[in-house]
Amino acid sequence: MPEHYLDPLLKPASIALVGVSDRADSPGQVLAKMVLESDYAGDVYLVNPRYSEILGRPCHPYLESLPMTVEHVVIALGNQHLEAALRATIDHGARAVTIYSSGVLEQDTEPMLLERLSAMAKAAGIQVCGLNGMGFYSVSHDLYAGIFPRAAEIIKGEISYIAQSGSAFTTLCHNGCRLGFNLCVSAGNELTTTVADYMDWSLEQADTRVIGLFLETVRDPTGFVAALAKANARNIPVVILKIGKSPLGATMALTHTGAIAGNHAVFQALFKRYGVIEVDDFDEMASILMLLQSGREAATGGFAAVFESGGFRELVTDEAYDLGLEFAPLEDSTRAVIKDNLDPGLKAENPLDAWGSHERFEARFTACMNALMQDPNVAAGAFISNYRDGYYLSEAIYRVVEAVSKQTDKPIALATCYSDLANAALCRRAHEAGIPVIDGAHETLLAFRHLFDYRKFKQQRQADAVPSKLDDHRVRTWKQKLAEHATDSLGETEALALLADFGIPVVNHATVSSEAELLTAAAKIAYPLVLKTAQPGIDHKSDSNGVLLNIQSEPELLAGYHDLCARLGPVALVSQMVQQGIEIALGTLNDAQFGPIVMVAAGGILVELLADKVLAMCPVSAMQAGEMIDSLQANRLWQGVRGKPVANRQALIDAIVSLSAIAYEFRHSIAEIDINPVLVNQHDALAVDALILRQHSDSPC
Repeated sequence: MPEHYLDPLLKPASIALVGVSDRADSPGQVLAKMVLESDYAGDVYLVNPRYSEILGRPCHPYLESLPMTVEHVVIALGNQHLEAALRATIDHGARAVTIYSSGVLEQDTEPMLLERLSAMAKAAGIQVCGLNGMGFYSVSHDLYAGIFPRAAEIIKGEISYIAQSGSAFTTLCHNGCRLGFNLCVSAGNELTTTVADYMDWSLEQADTRVIGLFLETVRDPTGFVAALAKANARNIPVVILKIGKSPLGATMALTHTGAIAGNHAVFQALFKRYGVIEVDDFDEMASILMLLQSGREAATGGFAAVFESGGFRELVTDEAYDLGLEFAPLEDSTRAVIKDNLDPGLKAENPLDAWGSHERFEARFTACMNALMQDPNVAAGAFISNYRDGYYLSEAIYRVVEAVSKQTDKPIALATCYSDLANAALCRRAHEAGIPVIDGAHETLLAFRHLFDYRKFKQQRQADAVPSKLDDHRVRTWKQKLAEHATDSLGETEALALLADFGIPVVNHATVSSEAELLTAAAKIAYPLVLKTAQPGIDHKSDSNGVLLNIQSEPELLAGYHDLCARLGPVALVSQMVQQGIEIALGTLNDAQFGPIVMVAAGGILVELLADKVLAMCPVSAMQAGEMIDSLQANRLWQGVRGKPVANRQALIDAIVSLSAIAYEFRHSIAEIDINPVLVNQHDALAVDALILRQHSDSPC
């Protein structure tokens, strides 16, 4: 296999540990022990001028005194020594370095130490793990480069785990016995090497089945998106615990490892585009990682669950209803097999309470669960009980699930309804057999729902049509107009004209600047009318009392126009008063990191009163636009409420698709588009008001 650019960092042939120590429990001694007492096969050199020997191994005074050039240097020194140490590392010829310290000096000078270190590393083309991190564990290669004592055993497996927090790094890999890793990284400040780079390396490893991220921010948006796309192409799921969602959380992220947390709604749109499984806490993350590390994919169908408790069954059924996780309907043949293996009084159904008596219960459990897992409507299943070591019932259920697991390739798990259980031995045995043990009914059901959602994403990705392109001639014409436009925003007439040129229906309207032009336009459009100021520089007309609605007559129209002229100026827009329709707001924005995003929301004044909105990366397909509409609370209005006619859902879908294509094609020309409202009625989805802001040439997009 060709060398990956992170190989010298994550699987080097040789390594030097600078700043190691013989002082008990010091970070330098922890590092030395961690590397020397592992099975790392490469050459290891200890470097510290204060010692001639550490832990029975020779210690060299400086890098230049080493008998060979090493690929990777670990610097376990304080901030005041970092600049000289990094320079020595570069001069030595190393290709990678790990640095733990923060890189912040109390009395520093411009440029700051972090900037100086970054410039040095980038100029040398050296890969850096850190700063301000806890190092990494290249578990597959038995290289543990950290300065805090690690767990006695970190299980080898198929999870690549990358965390932008040291505590988050240790949370998963220093605890438990149910997750197996091939890589664990504490990315720190990502001086040169980012989350995207670690993801790319992991995606090239044959033993990677799933990637887990604890994410504060994305420092390399282009690389991050490329890594997500690569994960899709290789059918490797990505699980992300994203922090900084709340306003306070985002503010805190500004001062933690120098991160700038992006708008979370944009991240959600990005995650949806690439099928990222987003979780809210470590328990949820661990639960889905347990399912995914097995490599078993959810089959077609729903969830199946077996219980030895009627009370647990009702609890889980309630939780499943709240989470929207559906239990699979059973074939008649499956019910027949189950019925033959149940005690009298129990019903053959899913979810299944299988406990009747002790009589042959293990054989009956096995037959029932095997029948469930063989049913074509069942995609995955679990046996839910509170397992404890040494308890005969727990041991029997484990044997049941182990036996059934060998008869199916569908995901299958042991699950509990409580987390504080004494079952470490059983959990370890189950992990070795490839069987997840998930704590908690809620976490279990969430994990399986994520598994099914990921299945749906893959199916839709294969079936989804590529969004259509815009007319090239019209695109060139409008790009020229936008480039030559004198102001930052397009007037409503121009904005509506651009939308109409690319297939979005707009309200019948005209721009006027005199009473005569107003009357001519009114005669063509017909009453009732809307009159708005179109004076240049007034983007938000309602804030200036510049909108008059439902004008029924010529005297009323003239009186309104004279008022607008006196207060705001003579340029106005007169348009058809659209009487009926569901108000929807459509919009786009160019995110500084990830580019154009399209938004669909409840429209009119509701866009400000309700958090009923959904965002997606541009461009979107008709299928994606339909999903966006369906996710809104306002979706219930499409079917008609209290005698109102059914709205034209397809017309809105077409408008969303066209708008997203405009935003994508004009991403270097248009910063934002606001269409509020779009009135959706029986016949069409009509843009009534629009504002377009130009993209400045120096703005990221």
